[in-house]
Amino acid sequence: MSSPDFDLRPTLTGKLLTVRPLAPSDFEAVYAAAADPLLWEQHPEPTRYQRDVFEKNFFAGAVACQSAFVVTDRSSGAVIGSSRYYDWEPSTREVAIGYTFLARSHWGGAYNGELKRMMLDHAFRWANTAWLHIGVENWRSRKAAEKIGARHVRDAIKVLNGIEYLYSFYRIDAPESLAARG
Repeated sequence: MSSPDFDLRPTLTGKLLTVRPLAPSDFEAVYAAAADPLLWEQHPEPTRYQRDVFEKNFFAGAVACQSAFVVTDRSSGAVIGSSRYYDWEPSTREVAIGYTFLARSHWGGAYNGELKRMMLDHAFRWANTAWLHIGVENWRSRKAAEKIGARHVRDAIKVLNGIEYLYSFYRIDAPESLAARG
C-alpha cells in the first residue's frame, strides 16, 4: 500500500507542459498569464484578473498552501498558468485538484488534458478519488472536466475568501488497478 504522505510538490513533465512547484518569485510571470478578464468571466470571482484581487485572493493562498504549481509551455518556456492540489484526506484517500487556469492562447487544445492527466497520474499514487470543484456557471471548465472523464456528482456551497458560492463537484476515480492497492 502507498504511503499516506502525498508528495504535494512534484515537478511533472509532459509532452507539452512542465508543472513545477510555485515560488513567491513567480508572481509577475503567473500574474501576466492571469491578467486577462476573459479567463475569469465565468468564475465565481470574475475580478480575479485585477492585480490586487489576484495577489490577495489567489496568489497568496497558492504560496501558503505549499501545493500549488506554475505551468509552463515546454516549447517556449513561457508561464501559461497555475494549478494545485488541496484538501488531501489520507483516511479516505481523496484529494482535490483545482484553482487551475491556463492562458487563452492554450485553450481548446491538448494542454488542459495533459495538465490534468499528469496531476491525476501523480495523485493516484496515493489517492483513490480526485475532486474538481467548479463554479456552477463556469461552463468552459465544466465541459473541460467532462472531457477528461470527470463525473458531476452534486452541487454544493463552498466558501472562497470568506464568501459562499455554489460549486459543481466533479469526481474522477483511480483506475481499478490502482484503487485495488488499498
